[in-house]
Amino acid sequence: MKQRLRVAILLSITCAAVAAFSNLAQAQKIDVGFGVSTVLAPSASSCSGNCQIPQSLGGGAFPGFSGDVLFWHNLGVGAEAFWRGSQGSGAYADEQGVNYRPVFYNFNGVYSPKLASHAYLELVAGVGAMSTRLYACEEGNSCGIAGGNTAVASSRHFDADFGGGIKLYVLHGLFVRPEARFYWINNDTNFSGSYATRVGASIGYTFGGH
Repeated sequence: MKQRLRVAILLSITCAAVAAFSNLAQAQKIDVGFGVSTVLAPSASSCSGNCQIPQSLGGGAFPGFSGDVLFWHNLGVGAEAFWRGSQGSGAYADEQGVNYRPVFYNFNGVYSPKLASHAYLELVAGVGAMSTRLYACEEGNSCGIAGGNTAVASSRHFDADFGGGIKLYVLHGLFVRPEARFYWINNDTNFSGSYATRVGASIGYTFGGH
């Protein structure tokens, strides 16, 4: 009798756990997106203190991918990675004969409340890193024109980010999202300032309804 009671209790707990997990899975919303941005940052003339080279991080096109999962009262987690599409040159090419390519990757908490029937606010904040790759210029060519063909060094600096966007649904789960991120970059001696702002837009899709 006791054994049957234990089995009944175990089955009840298992059924309750499966039901809870099923409801949670159905309540989840998953966003995936691809976007293009540009970066605004202190100018080269702002280089001071520990700054090694008067080079601005700003400029260029930054494509990237993002994704998030909302699982409880419009709260969730997400990740994103954006990189400079073309190699930058400027002072790095003139003084060291190399080009550079910065990459931002971050893990964020996400809050996305509904604003209207087809519009959602999206607020994010988190941590990550900015990684900068340096490429040797091709011999006999202008570094700014030919670009680098060999990665010679890289550096990585911790960063914190916060920002937001507005998801505008245009067809079922398909959305367009104007967005902005502010990055604080720890000990960023590679460029003229310790902060940058990324502004742009993404297109994406929401799985699980909106």
